[in-house]
Amino acid sequence: MNISPESDLQATSLSTIAEVGESTISSTVDFERDGVQHGFLKLPYSHDQSAWGCIMIPITVVKNGAGPTALLTGGNHGDEYEGITALLKLAGELRAEEVQGRVIIVPAMNYPAVQNGSRTSPIDKGNMNRSFPGNPHGGMTERIADYFQRYLIPLCDYALDIHSGGKTLDILPFAAAHRLPDPEQEAKCIEGARLFGTAASMILFELDAASLYDTAVEAQGKVFVTTELRGGGTSTPQTMALADRGVRNFLKFAGIIEGELELADEPALQLDMPDASCYVQSVHRGILELALSLGDRVRRGDLVARVHAFERTGTPAVEYRAERDGMLVARRFPALVDIGDTLAVIADVIDG
Repeated sequence: MNISPESDLQATSLSTIAEVGESTISSTVDFERDGVQHGFLKLPYSHDQSAWGCIMIPITVVKNGAGPTALLTGGNHGDEYEGITALLKLAGELRAEEVQGRVIIVPAMNYPAVQNGSRTSPIDKGNMNRSFPGNPHGGMTERIADYFQRYLIPLCDYALDIHSGGKTLDILPFAAAHRLPDPEQEAKCIEGARLFGTAASMILFELDAASLYDTAVEAQGKVFVTTELRGGGTSTPQTMALADRGVRNFLKFAGIIEGELELADEPALQLDMPDASCYVQSVHRGILELALSLGDRVRRGDLVARVHAFERTGTPAVEYRAERDGMLVARRFPALVDIGDTLAVIADVIDG
């Protein structure tokens, strides 16, 4: 009897789940049922205030017949508010009759971090975006990552994960995709980033890609788009407008809802981060003085920042200069810096 590669893959996946163990997370929604459902992903968590407690991660499923599935997430980091807010709004507004296919909305992916207003979980200090593929019997963050890895990502065709800079970064708003081994998949991701509708789109180079949610989704062959929508641990009317418009643009791009795409009025800016030299990182601690603003053009050798030692007076500031031509697309938000902090990010501007 011949067994198809798809059957082999399915058998391997089921075998892997059996070996690893079932997730401790259960869902109160039925992913196959038409209509609008609001519920929870329930993760048992025994702690001092609740011996038989659960972490209750809100989830909405909107389904109408056959069609593609989009998985929309915010709160991967708990101090990045555009995605959380836009997806809470979408979950309350989206109607089944608007949809052809399925939309899965998780506004607060790392729910303990969102509750705490922090990048990482207060329970285990887990950074959701450095926790994949996860572990069904690990810490709370690893358990959530595992559920996405083995249960939610396989359901989707398209995934959108909305980020901003959180409390420590301020970033020129962009939607982003990555370089991928599969040119067709890469092209679809880049097109999805362009059609999200920010004035800039980025081909993003990650310093630590192996354990990202992004990588987990892309490795399963899905179309993945992420964003960076300013930062500082808050949102603004301008960044919320980008997020609100962008989530609906993404669903239109995926063919799940109808309507005209709402794109930026100005010509789209194409940016590329080809390697680690885009990151200007501190090897000193002190007070940061930026010499450039977001969106400024940069030439190799230009002054980007100074770091001032504050332990004593009369000490000259240390200057940091650009290692490449390009545009300043991100900067550290707090002025207090330590060794290893990213001070600035410079991306290439792709002409044409």
